Amino acid sequence: MYPPSTIVLASNNAGKLREFEALFSAAGISLIAQSQFNVPEADEPHPTFIENALAKARHAAQHTGQAALADDSGLCVPALRGAPGVYSARYAQRASGDTNNANNASDAANNAQLLAALRHETDRRGYYYCVLVLVRHADDPEPLLAEGRWHGQILDAPRGTQGFGYDPYFYLPELNATAAELPAAVKNRHSHRAQALQQLLARLMEGA
Repeated sequence: MYPPSTIVLASNNAGKLREFEALFSAAGISLIAQSQFNVPEADEPHPTFIENALAKARHAAQHTGQAALADDSGLCVPALRGAPGVYSARYAQRASGDTNNANNASDAANNAQLLAALRHETDRRGYYYCVLVLVRHADDPEPLLAEGRWHGQILDAPRGTQGFGYDPYFYLPELNATAAELPAAVKNRHSHRAQALQQLLARLMEGA
């Protein structure tokens, strides 16, 4: 039965934990990083966001015996057939043919690869996508899913120093700013991850 009182976050990212904690605590739900249980990072070998998120959630639940939440997210560009997509953090490596290195490429390298891929494209639309998966236990046959999309355009030159990843090139016309120009509080109200979190919490409170 939802909502569980404690959920393990299938990530060791401290920034992500803080962002998620703020919303879940308001709903009376304790969120605990998987690192507190010494859970190793899960592999993310799948070609879709939802498969990777589900694998991470089941991995954390199996190791802890608790309900677990995982997300997978990235930048999708229609003109590039959805790339960088699930490979957003390793886009430059993948483009160079280095598929054996599990470490992420640098933000600078990934952004350079994105601009190179778009150099002959007139369609500069893109969107950040996030999917959240919550499982009550490792073998949960009915995971709870939520998703968010944050639409924008890809610029040729960076703007702003906040954020990370592709944020300096991700322009939001309705806010007249890139994601890297937004204060954290504003970004956390509009972002793909914020949208998915709000959707997930609404479903939890409804007893989904």
